Amino acid sequence: MIARPLRLGVNIDHVATIRNARGGRHPDPVRAAHLAAAAGADGITAHLREDRRHISDSDIARLANEIQLPLNLEMAATEEMLAIALRHRPHAACIVPEKREERTTEGGLDVAGQQEKLKPMVGRMVGAGIRVSMFIEPDPRQLDAAKAIGAPVVELHTGAYCEHEGEARDAELARIAAAAAHAAAIGLECHAGHGLSYDTVKPIAAIPTMAELNIGHFLVGEAIFVGFEASIRHMRALMDEARK
Repeated sequence: MIARPLRLGVNIDHVATIRNARGGRHPDPVRAAHLAAAAGADGITAHLREDRRHISDSDIARLANEIQLPLNLEMAATEEMLAIALRHRPHAACIVPEKREERTTEGGLDVAGQQEKLKPMVGRMVGAGIRVSMFIEPDPRQLDAAKAIGAPVVELHTGAYCEHEGEARDAELARIAAAAAHAAAIGLECHAGHGLSYDTVKPIAAIPTMAELNIGHFLVGEAIFVGFEASIRHMRALMDEARK
């Protein structure tokens, strides 16, 4: 199988986390988006959480108006977030599970158990020209449910793969590869993300039916030592090497 081109979406949430730790305007996540574009990113991802713990409404407005790369809005499945998505009409919207007490997204969305709620929401965004994805576990049942509600894209949660080591990691990688193949078989575009680093990205990037990886926290952390552009360029190089 010939691998399709692999896109890199850079998540800038934690640039905003650092800004919000002290208040004020710096560091500016929109500036980070421009630097990501210069470093070879194919898109920008930003999660507007219900509690606004990092990305703010004004960040989303500025990103929608100022950046040239496609914007992927991560969002909870709420009427408030749906209204924001329909107002700004980003290139893409990824529906994720969200709990107030969690530090970061802890797992995939239960699409199979929420089809009645999610289907009309997906329909409204798709009708507005937004490319909708579901952030899910690498589980065929969830993939089939995403297809059933009309979502054209899924993003597979790679957290367990990144956290495990040895045989356990190999088993998680096999699950992700099988899920990516199943996505292609039923006509879904497949993305992946969560926890990916220099040490874990290449096996995921090598999956031939994978179309996009969304990576953020690691890149922002690595930027403290090498700079944001350099961290992204190295990640981009590892992804490209894995596809050769």
